[in-house]
Amino acid sequence: MGCSGSSLDKQDKSGSVRKIRKPKPWKFPRPVTWSQLVQMRDEFWDTAPHHGGKKEIWDAIHAAAEADIELAQAIINSAGVILHKPDMTVCYDEGGTKYEIPRYVLSEPTNLIQLS
Repeated sequence: MGCSGSSLDKQDKSGSVRKIRKPKPWKFPRPVTWSQLVQMRDEFWDTAPHHGGKKEIWDAIHAAAEADIELAQAIINSAGVILHKPDMTVCYDEGGTKYEIPRYVLSEPTNLIQLS
């Protein structure tokens, strides 16, 4: 039996599904280029399933991370992913398994090096 006030509840206190929002601007510890950022993202997604959780949930989070907000919301809702934080940095599956997603996977840092 679950508690309706649980932090794993898909709904907020008003009874509506928690909505995804873009992550707030952030700064990487060191400036990175776009290609470095892409490499870090690829490495994260290649290793993410080895940190536990279900592959289908990781796949849904991955697809949502690369989609626009509306599509991401639909993916998350249909996969049964529960947002603990609306920027998708902390999610749970319906069994309570935690999925932590680094900000660099979800958005670009403010100190991204622009190469011309």
